Amino acid sequence: MDERIITIADHARSSEEAAVKTVLHSTDTSSTSVWVVRPGQQVRLHRHHHAGDVWVCLAGTGLYHPGPGVDVPLRAGQVAVAPKEACHGLTNTGDEDVVFVSVCPETSNYEPID
Repeated sequence: MDERIITIADHARSSEEAAVKTVLHSTDTSSTSVWVVRPGQQVRLHRHHHAGDVWVCLAGTGLYHPGPGVDVPLRAGQVAVAPKEACHGLTNTGDEDVVFVSVCPETSNYEPID
């Protein structure tokens, strides 16, 4: 049987170069990942054409970008919801890592936005 209880701390990884996404669980209908975004790093603004993306912020503070040039504070304990086709991204503006879990259908198209 597949693992159904996953300890995030066992899988969360960071890098000095860029934010790190680690897939925790993936099926043909969904994907769950943990992101670690170090201070000053960002998750590039992007959109998914076929599905939304839900981020559950577990640690840190940053600016969530629901669109180009739009900044909304995000902190531990909050959930950011991006409907399908909606832009979203994040910049860590705090002094500690931003850690969040992303839940998104595996089949969602990812398109970076410049």
